[in-house]
Amino acid sequence: MKFGIFIYDGVEPIDLATFGVLSMARRIRPEIEIHTLAPESGPVKLSNGLTVVADHALRSAPAVDVLVVTGGPGWVEECRRPETLAALRERAGTTLLVSVCTGGMILGASGVLDGRAATTKREVVPPEIPPIRQLAERYPGIDVREASLVDEGTVVTSGGVTLCIDAMLHLLNRLFGGNVAAETARIMEYQRAWSANLEQFPPLVRRPG
Repeated sequence: MKFGIFIYDGVEPIDLATFGVLSMARRIRPEIEIHTLAPESGPVKLSNGLTVVADHALRSAPAVDVLVVTGGPGWVEECRRPETLAALRERAGTTLLVSVCTGGMILGASGVLDGRAATTKREVVPPEIPPIRQLAERYPGIDVREASLVDEGTVVTSGGVTLCIDAMLHLLNRLFGGNVAAETARIMEYQRAWSANLEQFPPLVRRPG
């Protein structure tokens, strides 16, 4: 199964934990493939200076089964990039779209969340405006929820920052089964944190079945 991690200038480095969880999961399911995508292939400067080399440009990248849109301060500019928004809309019918943190703002700008429930990052440093409030105010067609994750079937959105780890474990559970997700959490030494998050800030799963 092929996963694409979409990055762009200004992504928060912690959102690359999405790649990290999948990397650990490959020890159990080695058929997992991970690719980095960006507006253009090549170097991408993340928030606070870390540079990552993207494998492919989003608009011309090979097909993937799951496309994960990361978040970070650069989401503001990425929401204004027509090529990104068009590419997300084009992939919406054939690809499982997943956002983590403020990646949900980009999915909101693309229109793929219209008529769906969704979530995004809640906690900020004042005087920043919480992205979850901005999502509700900018896109009234979205049913904005406070949840660690919202699974609508063809689109999954998750809350902020380290909840990207929980989102990837949720995907592993959905795509490969509970044993794979649990074993990945175990070898990451994250099983206690995941269990606590599931209990204290549960996901909202709305997909059929």
